[in-house]
Amino acid sequence: MTRHVLHGRSEDELLWFRRRGFLQAAAAWTAAGGWVAAHAQQRGNVVDLQGDVLLNGQRLRPGQSVQTSDRIETGPDSQLLFVMGNAAFFVRQNSRLAMERGATLASVSELRLLAGGVVGAWSRGSHRQIVLPALTAGIRGTGTYAEVAPGGRSYFCNCYGIIEVSSGRERVTSSAQYHQSFWGEPEPVDGRLLTPASAINHTDEEVEKLAALVNERAAWQILGRKGARDGSGSIDPQPHPLAR
Repeated sequence: MTRHVLHGRSEDELLWFRRRGFLQAAAAWTAAGGWVAAHAQQRGNVVDLQGDVLLNGQRLRPGQSVQTSDRIETGPDSQLLFVMGNAAFFVRQNSRLAMERGATLASVSELRLLAGGVVGAWSRGSHRQIVLPALTAGIRGTGTYAEVAPGGRSYFCNCYGIIEVSSGRERVTSSAQYHQSFWGEPEPVDGRLLTPASAINHTDEEVEKLAALVNERAAWQILGRKGARDGSGSIDPQPHPLAR
């Protein structure tokens, strides 16, 4: 397993993909035909559910579906993994998020994270975005990790792919092969709202498991090698795009 840095989170939160329950659920989901079959057969799109999760204020039950325009809230020691169209999401404990409908009922145009953290894998599609209190990311086809830190500071990692990251009037095009990370600052730090970050609170394996659920592979899997988890985004050493 790849080395990872924890910042205010526990090891167990990041190792969900090792649970036997998840492995069985993911295998069953894939064997049943994934999202396309689930949608056609009107089956639920929740792959794995642990603990207490609220869907639009009501407790989410096994077999239910998460839909666009829904609100999700996870409690302590609770987790949710679901697939929506061509995107897969793992919601960490103590998280709150809302989704907006895209071009179809089965597509997400916007994921708004209000608290907690979400790992995502997005196949290529129409314009979508992740909105945090102090940062917005325009999504194409990519893997992502987003987290709201105490005080509204927003963490975002472009695990692979091309993403437009913005905060206020500041914008940067993030092109990553291996984890390019940013802080969105509630107030300017040295005159900037976007600052460089290292890769924290998520693992390669999490992203790989989610990508597999939507028939994708992470960039480092395709290339067959990895770089340093320093947040620069490159397999070969190079500076972060915000480095001065």
